[in-house]
Amino acid sequence: MKSNTKTLTEGPLAKQIFLVSLPLALSNLLQVLFNMSDVAVVGRFAGSTALGAVGCSKTEEYTGPELILRYAENQPEDYPTTQAALAFADLVAERTEGRVKVVVYSGGELGAEQSVIEQMQYGGIDFARVSLSQLAEYQPALSVLQLPFLYTDAPQMWRVLDGEIGDEFLSGLGAMDLVGLSWFDAGVRSFYTREKVETLADLAGLTLRVQESDMMSEMILDLGAEPAQVVYSRVYAALHNAEIDGAENNWPSYEAMGHYEVAPYFLKDEHARVPELQLASEAAMEKLAELDERFPDIIRTCGKESALAERRLWAEREASAEKHMREWGVEVTTLSAVEKARFRAAVEPMYAAFEEQSRLIQRIREA
Repeated sequence: MKSNTKTLTEGPLAKQIFLVSLPLALSNLLQVLFNMSDVAVVGRFAGSTALGAVGCSKTEEYTGPELILRYAENQPEDYPTTQAALAFADLVAERTEGRVKVVVYSGGELGAEQSVIEQMQYGGIDFARVSLSQLAEYQPALSVLQLPFLYTDAPQMWRVLDGEIGDEFLSGLGAMDLVGLSWFDAGVRSFYTREKVETLADLAGLTLRVQESDMMSEMILDLGAEPAQVVYSRVYAALHNAEIDGAENNWPSYEAMGHYEVAPYFLKDEHARVPELQLASEAAMEKLAELDERFPDIIRTCGKESALAERRLWAEREASAEKHMREWGVEVTTLSAVEKARFRAAVEPMYAAFEEQSRLIQRIREA
């Protein structure tokens, strides 16, 4: 088949230039004719003032953001942390008067948390919300905040994290080329089981699923049970097939994954309150400072305000999930003060491994 492809590098040069220029010349001619028509009509019917405006035009100036930044979130769009990320993006757009735009990528679109942290360190991702366990691999001192029964309740945890101690942890992230913006809530974790559990003694000999964490496995052993590090997506099947006797998580996860169907007994022991962190990369903060020296402080303020929004959203989600589970028929056991003291005493040996942070632990407990 004969090719119709034409090239400017073959044949007479003058002819090729003429063929390329002809459409452009015709286009310009049509534009002139349009303008002449405008002049004739406007000059005839609208007067000299309107006629002066004909033909006056200017190229529209670009009014979009001067800097577009990326935010990584591994939860779906309706999740509290993602909603807070979107609120952060809106706040940034508002406070920078549209000069900075933050685009939120939810559902793990930019990679798993470990990958996201690495990308942030060289400036590939600008903002993210990450779990404490991932950051603790780089900053071991953060492991203190994962100790079981560290706090008596949620208000104490927020006094710690929103105060001097929390600020010290956020500042320490600079060694990783990261900027800590704020603390997010990730709920309180409790046990749920196939058979009813009411006391510490009832846990003896049970096989309980935990996160892929040596610290959590040690906690289960100290409580007298056997830990099983089952992949999260397999927990339902493991409970259904009696491969494990129970697991531990927060109310929203318990509801969302349907674990209540195969483990309808919920022991509200509240053994772990582990927060999460909203981060910025140092590279992003430098770009913001170059654009406007006020912007890094604006980002920090937006980070704190969006964190408060996340905590409200999480509290609502948690209360809704618990209410739904109780209505469904889940049997909930709340530990008495005496029984909770037994749980605390059982895991106290774990604190011995943090002798270097003993003063920090004391400050947390006294907050």
